[in-house]
Amino acid sequence: MSAAADRARLAAAVATLRAWLREPLERGLIAGSGLSGLAEGLEAPRRLDFAAIPGWPLSTVEGHAGTLIAGRLGGRSVLVCAGRAHLYEGYDAFEASFNVRVMAALGLRSLVVTNAAGALHPDYGPGDLMLIEDHIYLPGLAGLHALRGPNDADIGPRFPVMAGAYDPALRARAGAAGREIGLRMHEGVYAMVAGPSFESPAEARFLRAIGADAVGMSTVPEVVVARHAGIQVLGISLITNRVQMANPSVASEEADLHAEVNAVGQQAAPRLAELLTRVLAA
Repeated sequence: MSAAADRARLAAAVATLRAWLREPLERGLIAGSGLSGLAEGLEAPRRLDFAAIPGWPLSTVEGHAGTLIAGRLGGRSVLVCAGRAHLYEGYDAFEASFNVRVMAALGLRSLVVTNAAGALHPDYGPGDLMLIEDHIYLPGLAGLHALRGPNDADIGPRFPVMAGAYDPALRARAGAAGREIGLRMHEGVYAMVAGPSFESPAEARFLRAIGADAVGMSTVPEVVVARHAGIQVLGISLITNRVQMANPSVASEEADLHAEVNAVGQQAAPRLAELLTRVLAA
């Protein structure tokens, strides 16, 4: 699709949401696999299916509701994306970050991104939370970058700096809130791969060797676009499984890891929702 067509598509979505939203947007939240229930704590929620928004990529993955929810939390207006687009669904990097492009155009200044991730760090286990302190954008390094193409200098610079992309003050606030409610939390590096296959043991060892603590198939295009637009970002990974780093000596029936990811997400959602309520309402 051409740059002009992308701009027209974005403008149509922005116009639709500007008419639908009843107040200026203060906080944004993107809910990852199995975490769509994070919007349940919003006051006076209003819902809009992705299909009702011109040009908005549709969610095709189990565990992603494909809905926008607008409401209030702690006196602040919040927009929740219950679901997102992924490269492995056939979307390009522009579409995988379309949600944040729209929210940036609507004036968003603070964004929380969540995802389900596999643990590479040996001390991480299912149900743990990892505050993202940095990322490794493997598809972007290979050319599938969310900012590829003409740059709009009115939004941000041609070559945005990604150092400090995950706001230290927001991380500190989330860490303090997590400790208050007894969550098991870490801070670490998130590696994004394109998917949809889960990592081979050799790939997992490679990711660990280059400094990744957890791995997933989303989030980073959204963060890059947010930082390009000057939006503060807090990233949180829910650890749903440990990534296999050694080939099993005996062949076994392949586990349904995606079902496991969604199950852990649903179990952890209430605790993560309590954390996010404290962070978003501050």
